[in-house]
Amino acid sequence: MMKTILVTGSGGNLGKAVVKEFLSLGYNVVGTVAHHDTVSEVVNEPGFESLTVDLANEEASQKLMDYVVSKYGGVDAAVLTAGGFTMGKIVDTKTSDIAKQFKLNFETTYNIARPVFARMLKQNSGRIFMIGSRAGSAMRHSKGVAAYGLSKSLIFRLSELMNEEAKEHNVVTSVVVPSIIDTPQNRASMPDADFSKWVKPETIAEVISFYCSEKAEVLREPVIKVYGNS
Repeated sequence: MMKTILVTGSGGNLGKAVVKEFLSLGYNVVGTVAHHDTVSEVVNEPGFESLTVDLANEEASQKLMDYVVSKYGGVDAAVLTAGGFTMGKIVDTKTSDIAKQFKLNFETTYNIARPVFARMLKQNSGRIFMIGSRAGSAMRHSKGVAAYGLSKSLIFRLSELMNEEAKEHNVVTSVVVPSIIDTPQNRASMPDADFSKWVKPETIAEVISFYCSEKAEVLREPVIKVYGNS
């Protein structure tokens, strides 16, 4: 029986890389996109289904999980890449700015992570990967990105809590923490940087696929740091 993976934010650089990686492994891949995103370069590949879902909407997220279960029978893995970023020191950051980042980075993760987690507990198996950041891992890395760092810090706490609640089940939630990802957008915004030190989206996707493999079944590492040479 083919395995099934859910990838949120599949229109982004990392999301597309994860979609391609798991398609190459023979998975059924369900990818969510926002209304402005596209995954046209992979949408015609067999095994891939793209759905437009507002992950900030809790009801829509639950309906997505119900649909995946009804069509594919369950979900073996979920990679939750949807999110957003903003700059800003504390003196320039209003609570409204924090609320926006909370919605982009935490609510879009929690709204789908919760029904995915509930399903995996029921089937007694599954792997969930949420995307963290250095800024969220320790507040000393959040200087200049206060709202973003605060919102991402909750991803780590959520992972810890989910792993506590899933101790008696074969369900593991990990936070993938990349350094700067080598994307066209990051290259354009930091043209003088040493791109060789950055981590490619394809490399992160390969790390995630390893943690989904039989070889990694005994691993329970909640934080996966993918820093490369940076």
